[in-house]
Amino acid sequence: ALSFWRFIPISSETNFILVKPGQNLTLPCLQKDNVSPTIYWFKQTLGEKPRLICTYRISSEDWKFVNDFKTNPRFQLHPGNKGANLTISDLELSDSATYYCANQYLNVVDFTEGYKVIVEGSGLTIDQPASQSIQAGGSVTLNCTVHTGWTSDGDHTVYWFRNSGQSQLGLMYSHTGRNKQCERKTNTCFYSFSMKNLNTSQTGTYYCAVAACGHILFGNGTKLLLKYHFIATWIFTIIVVILLTISVYMTKKRNSHHSLGN
Repeated sequence: ALSFWRFIPISSETNFILVKPGQNLTLPCLQKDNVSPTIYWFKQTLGEKPRLICTYRISSEDWKFVNDFKTNPRFQLHPGNKGANLTISDLELSDSATYYCANQYLNVVDFTEGYKVIVEGSGLTIDQPASQSIQAGGSVTLNCTVHTGWTSDGDHTVYWFRNSGQSQLGLMYSHTGRNKQCERKTNTCFYSFSMKNLNTSQTGTYYCAVAACGHILFGNGTKLLLKYHFIATWIFTIIVVILLTISVYMTKKRNSHHSLGN
């Protein structure tokens, strides 16, 4: 039925609310005037259409939750004679979204309040292993996990940079975010960058970076370390041989002097 009504967008700026996982949050919604018989709450995840959470009929003090919110006890409504506040308990990362309160009168739905809720930890983060060992002539695959959280619309670009100790980073490769490497349910994207026929000149720190919404965020970087255990073993063996040779030589020399003395 809402499709036949006229919608009035929010005129004021949306309120930004940063919260921690596990906290409880109450979003207020006041009755705009006495002619508003019904209040609606909507949830809109970035890149999706608003979804109706619940309705509250002020005159009869009757409310109901719809869609999958009917079976989610974390969402509760606290109605009153001046409005209906929405409470979300035990906040999860999936609760990051924009919540709208709307007043309905006649055939008009007026969006009076908007709250952009950001659950801490649901923003853009990048995970990379701290270091990886490589062997000359071998191959390596660098991995990067991008947690896009509430910004997950797939519209981002991932870059791989290399820092070999010089003043500037060298661009190695780039990916776009709109592909099958992203899991929408977990708001997580997985990327990898492979190199073959490695040599010592390819050591250094490789950074995974994400560009989105006009900003770029760098991971902590993965440092490629050349495996030296074969070289170290070879050097140790040479040193032992030299020491043994010297020991044998000194033993023979002492025995020679002892023979001459007798």
